Amino acid sequence: MKKSVAILTGGGPAPGMNTVIASVAKTFLRDGYRVIGLHGGYSSLFTETPRMLEIDFLMADDIFNKGGSMLKMSRFKPSDEDFEKRFNLSLFQDNDIKLLVTVGGDDTASTANRISAFLAKKNYPISNIHVPKTIDNDLPLPNASPTFGYNSAKAQGTVIGTAVMEDARTSENWFVVSAMGRSAGHLALGIAGACHYPMVIIPEFFNKTTITLDKIIRLVISSIIKRKIMGINYGAAMISEGVFHSLSDEELAKTGVNFSYDDHGHPELGKVSKAHIFNNMLEEMIKKLNIKVKSRPVEIGYEIRCHTPIAYDLTYCSLLGMGVYKLFKEGHTGCMVYVDHIGNISPLFLKDIQDPTTGKIPPRLVNINTNKVQSYIEDIMDYLTPADYEMAKQYVENPEEFDFMKILNW
Repeated sequence: MKKSVAILTGGGPAPGMNTVIASVAKTFLRDGYRVIGLHGGYSSLFTETPRMLEIDFLMADDIFNKGGSMLKMSRFKPSDEDFEKRFNLSLFQDNDIKLLVTVGGDDTASTANRISAFLAKKNYPISNIHVPKTIDNDLPLPNASPTFGYNSAKAQGTVIGTAVMEDARTSENWFVVSAMGRSAGHLALGIAGACHYPMVIIPEFFNKTTITLDKIIRLVISSIIKRKIMGINYGAAMISEGVFHSLSDEELAKTGVNFSYDDHGHPELGKVSKAHIFNNMLEEMIKKLNIKVKSRPVEIGYEIRCHTPIAYDLTYCSLLGMGVYKLFKEGHTGCMVYVDHIGNISPLFLKDIQDPTTGKIPPRLVNINTNKVQSYIEDIMDYLTPADYEMAKQYVENPEEFDFMKILNW
């Protein structure tokens, strides 16, 4: 029987998934291994009837530059009982699987860490290597290295964001735009920065004050008033969906939305339009203030997850796939593949970056103190400052309530 490698994909899609799958397959097939794809993410490891796919060279060559994932994905999160009672060891034994390759984001990485610990505890001779994926860019890779899919998603998001800003200029309207990013604001900030949006709001901005819906809306209005003072009657505000995850239950209730939650306990924000919610609240406050402005909501979400990967991610994901083979041959397990900015491959061990209490991989947040972020805030964004108070009084009685720095307590 040939030795085998199994690969599964977890979480949500990201551009470059197929590139990783194909690159893993090509490198191991070249060395005489079978490559088995598992549909359904981690659920395939905890059932007696996993959906399996034999991946050959022609299949790998056909998919490597396509968007989406050939392997069906899942957010299944195994319980402790699943590990003890349902882990399908015979899947590995019957197919002589020597390596399990997992591809995913922070939740998938945390589960990969549990699998590594479980296999080590049971003394099962199976290696596990994880490939970091997420358009949120929030896995804690060294030296600010991006997660794969982020740059492609940002590029496509920028295409949409640019068209939105052009519409704003043409129609002299405002747009409230929301971008994906469950825990961190990398994607929202990246798109907004590339489009020169006059306002962006990410959870990391609220490092000195509690996030509330009122503060979010007042930040948008701060930009609207500032641009009116400048003689500019249009604009766009980018709001990261991650602010929702930092809102209290009381604040969430104010949205009027009854959220459902996924297997990892996260609100299923993809089921509702965050831009629509924010835009409704903005319109309500604008009406109370009697400020003449029209606003429209735009959601940037699912349409950027399965987009064709750009050249950066095609190269990056190929290296990650080949990196799996390199690390496996070097005897590594329980690690993520890390590719630095000059293309060197090394292991990043999950046990070294996990939270010692929860065992989860903590998200990488936007460092708002970098020149990159501060320059955007100071030189591109438009918002009220004390110097604007007098002129702002033609629109609001208390301009200080819409002062960007005061709202954030900076």
